[in-house]
Amino acid sequence: MHLVLFDCDGTLADTFGLIVGTMRRCFEELGLPDPEEAAVRGIIGLSLDRAIHTLAPTVPESELPRLVQAYKDAFHRVRAEGVHSEALFPGIEPMLRRLAARDEVLLGMVTGKSQRGVRMIVEAHGLEGMFLAVRTADDCPSKPHPAMVLECCAELGVDPADTVVIGDAIYDMQMAKAAGAEAIGVDWGAGSTNELLFHGASAVAATAEGLEAWIDDWVANAPSAAERLALR
Repeated sequence: MHLVLFDCDGTLADTFGLIVGTMRRCFEELGLPDPEEAAVRGIIGLSLDRAIHTLAPTVPESELPRLVQAYKDAFHRVRAEGVHSEALFPGIEPMLRRLAARDEVLLGMVTGKSQRGVRMIVEAHGLEGMFLAVRTADDCPSKPHPAMVLECCAELGVDPADTVVIGDAIYDMQMAKAAGAEAIGVDWGAGSTNELLFHGASAVAATAEGLEAWIDDWVANAPSAAERLALR
């Protein structure tokens, strides 16, 4: 059995506009300096407290819970305005449905979003029941800590060596490597191809079709547990 764990923001869903808009609205309301778009894109994937502290390092850590709540409040207001969509990237939905139909593949999600945020994405695109294990910023330490991957593996009874993490940020690649899993990047998100490769990606896909082809090849050629034992 093989486990494919997807990041969400920047990998499955194009949420950049919503996240950048929300962070700028939040910082404006709190009287903090307006963060550059590139800086906000660079923290996507981290848990909110780490993301905000990266963008505003002079803010005392004791103040971070208040800022996190301010971001969540702003997020719901910005989302309700309907200016920014949360569309899936081209080809992602049919790819997910084909993978979910395979007997030898299990799907999961590892994301810096909240559980509520994941539910919104899943329900908006009719993906209920597709991700058999989900770990979020509500459940685990922030990426690149390996807990999200390891907990999904434990829940589904899959060895990390039989697991691949798909993501757009260097934190996804680092998390995968720390957990002993395979890592593959996508080039339509936060990280550049060179950054993703440098931080542990075995390959970087340019399209959903290319990503699916890589997953097919990985499933077909990954050594079994018995073969790995024989190599030790």
